[in-house]
Amino acid sequence: MVRRWSPPEVGAPLAKYHHLAAAPADSELLFIAGQVGTDATGALVGSDAATQARQVFANIEALLASAGSGPRHLLRLFTMVAGTEHLAGFRSTVEEVFTGWFPDGDWPANSLIVAAALAAPDIVVEVEAVAVVPRR
Repeated sequence: MVRRWSPPEVGAPLAKYHHLAAAPADSELLFIAGQVGTDATGALVGSDAATQARQVFANIEALLASAGSGPRHLLRLFTMVAGTEHLAGFRSTVEEVFTGWFPDGDWPANSLIVAAALAAPDIVVEVEAVAVVPRR
């Protein structure tokens, strides 16, 4: 369905992602607004990047499911982490989540920036996503 690849003419990805991702012609694009580590009640789930990132990915998975899609349909992620001190916790959660979502290593395209701050002082991880929804 989704095609992902990194051509040899470009340096290898620095982490778990591919440089390119393409949607099949018979699908529609789904744009997911930046997700933060809040649960269904709107409460922030923790103060550390690992805990917040787990909730971010759970939110993305729930949003994908509500649209008839799933993690394997992700084309691109755009990740923001508040401060370099949170990178290790975020990366450990990516390793954990992506192992389940992409056991074959077919990861979506991704960009990561380290920001001075996010929407609120206690938020340390935010992830936007683009996915495809298979036509029914």
